[in-house]
Amino acid sequence: MIGKILGTIFGFMFGRIPGAILGFIVGHMFDKGYSQDFNQMGGFSGFFTSQDDFKKQAIFFHALFSVMGHIAKADGKVSDIEIKMASSLMDQMGLEGDTRKEAQQAFRDGKEADFALKDIILELKESCHGRRDILQVFLEILIQAAYVDGRLDKAEQKVLETAALHLGFKQNELLYLLSVYEAEIRFRQRGGQRSGQSSHRAHQGSQSTYSTQQSLNDAYQILGVSESDDDKAVKKAYRKLMSENHPDKLVSKGLPKQALEIAKNKAQDIQAAYEMIKEKRGMR
Repeated sequence: MIGKILGTIFGFMFGRIPGAILGFIVGHMFDKGYSQDFNQMGGFSGFFTSQDDFKKQAIFFHALFSVMGHIAKADGKVSDIEIKMASSLMDQMGLEGDTRKEAQQAFRDGKEADFALKDIILELKESCHGRRDILQVFLEILIQAAYVDGRLDKAEQKVLETAALHLGFKQNELLYLLSVYEAEIRFRQRGGQRSGQSSHRAHQGSQSTYSTQQSLNDAYQILGVSESDDDKAVKKAYRKLMSENHPDKLVSKGLPKQALEIAKNKAQDIQAAYEMIKEKRGMR
């Protein structure tokens, strides 16, 4: 209704009676489109205060959980641990009621044989205006989902490669993110920084075989630097990563607040890795 009213008013201002009629028609089309968009967003719309917000962020959530479902189904069977991972992520994001049902339906949609992965990814990319930092967080969550059973099989990696390609990431960039995630998992287990990572233990091996040097190597991997780099380069890499992964900054660029916990975990990994390197080097 608001579209008709505003369209008629502005149309009359600029074109008197003919303008008012044209404005009413345009306003009617807007109202119809707005209503359809709202219905399509389902429960996700309850999180957001403006049409633009709930549309963009509902697209993020639908894409995230549907592609997660697609990855889970890639090897032919969705395991209990993959279902629990999706449910745990919904818990972290505080998804309840209709919103949670919407996420669960998106996960089921992703398991369908005719799931349009490319279309879903491109819609997300357009809604984020191609913001690489937001798209990288999205990809990193998918990587986490793919590794939840402690391994990454060929079918799951193929889905990740396709998703990464349409998100605008090259294959070598995906491989780098995979290696960083593996380093993060080993590093978290070493320090016992957070719980909920036990599903990875079989893949990564016993903590008792994880030496101090291996831990240090992973710390360098997380920061994207090497042991041969000087202190200045290490500090620069750390500050750059903290800036790129600061939760508040990501939210301001379009990351849904409900996905904030993932960003916080990443920032904590970076901070812990830097502290270890700094201590080892005697940096100030």
